[in-house]
Amino acid sequence: MVNPCRLRAAALTTTALLSAVLAGCGGRAENGDLTAQQLDWQDCPAPSEAEGGGSAPSPLPSGGEWQCATMKAPLDWSRPKGDTIGIALIRARASGPEERRLGSLVFNFGGPGGSGVITLPSFAADYAALRTRYDLVSFDPRGVGRSAPVQCESNSQLDVYFQQDATPDDKAERARFLERTKRFNAACEKNSKKILPHVRTTDAARDMDLMRQVLGDRKLHYFGISYGTELGGVYAHLFPGHVGRAVLDAVVDPTQDPEQGALGQAEGFQLALDNFAKDCTSDETTECPIGDTEQDVKARIAKLLADLEKKPIPGIFPRRLTETQATNGIAQSLYSKDFWEYLTEGLEQAYDGDGKVLMLLSDSLNGRSENGEYSNLLAANTAISCSDAKPRYTTDYVQRKLPEFRAASALFGPFMAWGMLSCTDWAVPGAADHPDVSARGSAPILVVGNTGDPATPYEGARKMVDALGKGVGVELTYKGQGHGSYDSKNKCVRSAVNGYLLDGKVPKAGVVCS
Repeated sequence: MVNPCRLRAAALTTTALLSAVLAGCGGRAENGDLTAQQLDWQDCPAPSEAEGGGSAPSPLPSGGEWQCATMKAPLDWSRPKGDTIGIALIRARASGPEERRLGSLVFNFGGPGGSGVITLPSFAADYAALRTRYDLVSFDPRGVGRSAPVQCESNSQLDVYFQQDATPDDKAERARFLERTKRFNAACEKNSKKILPHVRTTDAARDMDLMRQVLGDRKLHYFGISYGTELGGVYAHLFPGHVGRAVLDAVVDPTQDPEQGALGQAEGFQLALDNFAKDCTSDETTECPIGDTEQDVKARIAKLLADLEKKPIPGIFPRRLTETQATNGIAQSLYSKDFWEYLTEGLEQAYDGDGKVLMLLSDSLNGRSENGEYSNLLAANTAISCSDAKPRYTTDYVQRKLPEFRAASALFGPFMAWGMLSCTDWAVPGAADHPDVSARGSAPILVVGNTGDPATPYEGARKMVDALGKGVGVELTYKGQGHGSYDSKNKCVRSAVNGYLLDGKVPKAGVVCS
């Protein structure tokens, strides 16, 4: 199971893979000063397989076309005049008068491993107000999508990977789980050896500061979501004097190590599941089709998963829905209240022996397209997470921790616990127990926490404010459901965020929106 929220957690043929990696990593900087490079903005191509495939982005809602370019950045920031890689960028020019333009607003939508080049056009309508004064810009961070992508296993191998039993119960199952994890990690090292040591969040933050200069901005105006909040915090720590107007939404707790983060996510997804079950059964005028009471809904889900562990059901031919995939599908549907209807439908069908909807939800979480190709989401997610985090856990340690994780969530806890082994055999050592986001001297950073967020629990917002330092973090609370706040379309949240980004009005600390 991909750690659904750091999502912490489409391969090419070998020949194509080597070509892509060499093209991304092998060049020498033609200009010793990469800040002086000129970006060649062109119409955007169709997404690559590593980005998730599909069609080129549609025209902007208010007219105009998306533009794409590639920025050169050092492969190794300790050798800034050495080999370079290409960082894929996308932008929509500001729609308002040039004299009111503030610069670029750079987005990172999370993961780690998510393609910003693909994601930004999907949310263009949500950010129309911000576009009146900013060029909207996003990018594929290094190791992701078109930016020197980390590649590990083939599509068929990933199908097997995602169907495995991710909650081993005995010695034989544990041995198979460990062997499968080792095989995946070994494939990453074999196919992406050159880029693996250079995909830490600190590397991406340095890329963003280069991006700021190449885009012609004196300050970096930034909107980070989920993992993007960690990236934004790290940027503020490294370059506090370069921070412009910045918003962090769906906040990763920067004080937690991977174990604490996994435990927090188990609790967060359990809270979201509780809220889903309560919502389904609370309307006395409408019958909940998946249970009579909140507890009945959760009990039937638990029974479904136990049955699937013993006997998977038909999913999307020829694949069968396993316990792991069903759990992934449930987790995916808890990211937004808008998805709850799909979870209800998926559970109804699964109880009748049809796993298609839950498998579609699982595929969405794992970056699998309808044609069976995977983006490099899992590969990049693993590479970035394992390069950032120093702890390496053992099977014995996880077994000792299982009771604590089960207490947090009988459904999600074991998956999160066993997921801590994903970095155990990783080729690159981790950098630290947790990121340093202290940013003394930075401009104010608006930190938005959602009380019902399953993936980045609400408590992380306060921890981020404290870690940024006195006078930097400004906390805003949204009493809602789902992952993130701005895209909930809540008017109070939108007003506060837009007021800061567009007009520089810093909200009063402690504002609560509901």
